[in-house]
Amino acid sequence: MNTLVLGGNGFIGSHLVDKLLAEGNTVRVFDKYKEYFRKPIQEVEYCFGDFGNRGLVSDALSDIDFVFHLISTTLPKTSNDDPVFDVQSNVIESLFLMEKCVACRVKKIIFISSGGTIYGEPKILPVIEDAPKIPVCSYGITKLVIEKYLFLFNHLYGLKSAIIRPSNPYGPRQNPKNIQGVVPVFLGKIKDGEPIEIWGDGEIIRDYLYIDDLVDGIYKAAFLDTPYAIFNLGSGVGHSINEIVRMIHKVVGREIQVTYTKKRSLDVPKIYLDISKAREDLSWEPVTSLDDGIKKTWDFIERLHT
Repeated sequence: MNTLVLGGNGFIGSHLVDKLLAEGNTVRVFDKYKEYFRKPIQEVEYCFGDFGNRGLVSDALSDIDFVFHLISTTLPKTSNDDPVFDVQSNVIESLFLMEKCVACRVKKIIFISSGGTIYGEPKILPVIEDAPKIPVCSYGITKLVIEKYLFLFNHLYGLKSAIIRPSNPYGPRQNPKNIQGVVPVFLGKIKDGEPIEIWGDGEIIRDYLYIDDLVDGIYKAAFLDTPYAIFNLGSGVGHSINEIVRMIHKVVGREIQVTYTKKRSLDVPKIYLDISKAREDLSWEPVTSLDDGIKKTWDFIERLHT
């Protein structure tokens, strides 16, 4: 298949590119920036530009069968600062993408949504795909709106789509200097001898998924022959931030300095995903334990800083 990965030079995208190549697909990447941690791959065709540059996006869609949409211009933490920008740069441009996919006869869009922010504070755990969705940040709202438009475009034009709601992915090539990603950020702080900062008391519970398991699920969902499907992809188990710190301490064998700061309003107390549907429909489940995943990520961080 001829595939286009929008955001293919980012953390998830770069691992997805590896998977697509390993399975024998041709790969084109559209991204604003080059990959941060490695050089361009010879087998990949790279197109550089902003997601809002409609001419470049249109060009990138030429002769493409499957589109993997991983681009987001905002983060959960910052999306509420400017919701208008969030809608304009994500929802509006995703609508343009859908229109061009119909015009270019793209077979399927695979959209990476959110397995946390779209649900808000869940009433029942683990969270199933049909659970109520009450996002408390603009990021979650825009992800949910894009999902709804993908359903509409399937209904109106037959454009197939698969929606992935991942939990908290982590692993090598996730930037430890960013503000997102508990595991690599904490490991980066430890490597640099800096204290870890935790919002709140560290008892919020999240679902962590190693990157190789995530891209395996994305790939299986992409090539499942369904007109429209939604899948939670997570570990199915919740861990508190304090538990993560204890696991990290066990792996790295170093003293860890922790400071606790004021809780953020966007952080729901507890969420982890029900992955029964992915198990049944995709024959998928995660195979990397949290201890092993942290160790692999720590090995990457150590190599990165030497």
